[in-house]
Amino acid sequence: MRRERTVASAQYVGGRFENPSGLGPGLQGAKLPILGEFFFRKGRREPGVVLPVDDPRPVWAARASSGFRVTWLGHSTVLLELEGRRVLTDPVFGDRASPVSFAGPKRFHPVPVPIDALPALDAVILSHDHYDHLCRPSIEALARRRVPIVTALGVGEHLERFGVDPACIIELDWHESAQVGGVFFTATPAQHFSGRGVGGRNQTLWASWVIATDRRKVFFSGDTGLTPEFERIGRRHGPFDLVMLEVGAYHPAWGSIHLGPENALEAFQMLGGGTLLPVHWGTFNLGLHDWDEPAETLLRLATERDARILTPRLGGVFEPEHVERPAPWWREIPHERPVTERLSPALHESPALRGDSALVGPGEPRS
Repeated sequence: MRRERTVASAQYVGGRFENPSGLGPGLQGAKLPILGEFFFRKGRREPGVVLPVDDPRPVWAARASSGFRVTWLGHSTVLLELEGRRVLTDPVFGDRASPVSFAGPKRFHPVPVPIDALPALDAVILSHDHYDHLCRPSIEALARRRVPIVTALGVGEHLERFGVDPACIIELDWHESAQVGGVFFTATPAQHFSGRGVGGRNQTLWASWVIATDRRKVFFSGDTGLTPEFERIGRRHGPFDLVMLEVGAYHPAWGSIHLGPENALEAFQMLGGGTLLPVHWGTFNLGLHDWDEPAETLLRLATERDARILTPRLGGVFEPEHVERPAPWWREIPHERPVTERLSPALHESPALRGDSALVGPGEPRS
């Protein structure tokens, strides 16, 4: 059934999924300067200290007075509380964004709470299958909770392999919708790519998402480059109470697949404006820029353009209606200590995935 739906998708062309623009993940411009940046550019791609996190559990103990509350747990992992329903986006609680537990981009901060400490969830949403969005140990832990997982076409094959009951998997093509636990999910276009190993490029779909209840609407970009589709999404599904857009791991040569701060602001306006929460930054070293550059650049541009953005601390809980301005917490981070002191052994052993286990389970083999 999954294969039949994949082949029938308008996005599936010539044996793989494609962006409507035809743009793929290839680099734009000459490759040699980019390689030079990767190997020789000096900068602060990682913070010099372990980033501080807030524990959201005391705030979660009370009801949200506005009915809409948000917790940024790092990178693209956000807990949305919408009129009593809870949705978790792109849950990455592992120590690395990698197919293995011993190598690859390592997180800058401990996870604010372990998976076992999360409140009851109505649904999990997975934007696409890249390692910094689809984390195998995290999914294995969530599978034991039997939480429904809403994702894009083809990603369910990964989830089943990681132990998720097929009855808990809802796969959607672009413009398809499903109601789960009183929340409406609509898969909307994004301009990106997929794959978790050699030979698996673009065999699963990527998507942005509209998450809605009767009174609230949130837009979640997943990973994407700037696309005219945002104007159509805004007209068809907006206005939004919150727009969550990726701003990190960007470079001019990657403009077709990642937004970065300037394009995120343009996408924000195309979607209809409102309140912007920047995600996909501050947790992993996935780009060539300083670790805090996405937030700093976004704040500067948003101030110049009078755009409303909110920048909570890691683990920070907030009700968008009750927050007036962004908080540039990253400016408080010192730079004196060496990067090698990032995480102590105690944090390495933090039980972030489940109450009595290590932060990272067995490494996932390359597919």
